[in-house]
Amino acid sequence: MPTETPPAPAGTFIKADGVTYHYMDMGQGAPTIFLHGGGPGCTAWSDFGPVAPLFARNRRCLLVDILQYGRSEKCVIEGPMWDFHAARTVALMDALAIERADFVCNSWGGTIALNIAAKYPERVRSLVVTGSMPVFYGPLAPLPESGRRGRNARDAYYGGDGPSPEKMRDLMARLEWYDPAAIPASTVEMRYEQSLDPEEMELAARSDSPRGDWQDLTEELGRIQAPVLFCWGMQDAFLTPDYPLMLARMVPRGQLYVMDRAAHHLQEERPHDYHAVVSGFLDQEHG
Repeated sequence: MPTETPPAPAGTFIKADGVTYHYMDMGQGAPTIFLHGGGPGCTAWSDFGPVAPLFARNRRCLLVDILQYGRSEKCVIEGPMWDFHAARTVALMDALAIERADFVCNSWGGTIALNIAAKYPERVRSLVVTGSMPVFYGPLAPLPESGRRGRNARDAYYGGDGPSPEKMRDLMARLEWYDPAAIPASTVEMRYEQSLDPEEMELAARSDSPRGDWQDLTEELGRIQAPVLFCWGMQDAFLTPDYPLMLARMVPRGQLYVMDRAAHHLQEERPHDYHAVVSGFLDQEHG
C-alpha cells in the first residue's frame, strides 16, 4: 500500500532581495535547506514531505518553495535562470540569518544549489543532488530528448482539456516514480491542487521565457569545493546513472550513490532508505 504524505506544517513568508519566499521550518540542529524540483504543482512539501520529519529529528530543516512554485512569489525571471535563483536563495539565507547550510535537493533545486556552491562557496557546507541536469551532455545520457522531456510533459499536462488528477498521476507514473502503484493519492491531490494556482498556470501558458535563460554550468562544477553526493535512482526517466557519474568526476569532491527500485523522486519513493544514505553523508565532518 502507498504511504500517504502527512499534512504539511504551517509555513512562513519572508522577503529576500525584493521577492517573497514561502518556507517551512522544522526541527533543531544543523541548518539544512531543501530545494524541490520543477514539475507541475511541485512544492517543498510535495517533494520532501515523506522524508523531512526523519531529518528533523536532529537537524533544522528549512523546506523552501522555490520562486515560481508553491506559495512563493511567481515573479518573471530575466537573464540567466540559475544565477537568478542562486542569488535570491543566498538573500533568503541572509534574511534567515543562516551563514552556512547543508543542501538537500531534487531536480531543479539541485541545479540551483550547485550554482550556489560554485558562486557563493562560503554559504554551502555540503550538498546532496538528485535528478538534476546542470549540463546538457554526457556519456550515454541525457537520454534522447530528455532535455525537453520535462517541458513536453508540462505542455501536455496544461494543454488539451487542462490539468486533471488523472493527468497528474500519469505524469508522475511515467517520469517520477519507479512503481506507479506506490504513488500516494494525497501527493497526487496536493500536486494537482497546486498546479491550478492561477499565477502558476499563467506562467505555464506564456510563450516567452518567464523562467529565465537556460544556463550550462560546466565551468561552475569545476569550481565547487563543497562535498557533493549525487544520489540517483537507477530507473530515472530523465537521466541514466552514467550522467551523475560524469558529474561526480567533474566536481572536485563528488561521489555517487545509485538506488535501485527508484526513479526521479527517490526521496518520496524510498524515504527511509534515502534518509539513511543522505544523513550518513551529511553527518560526516566534511573538513
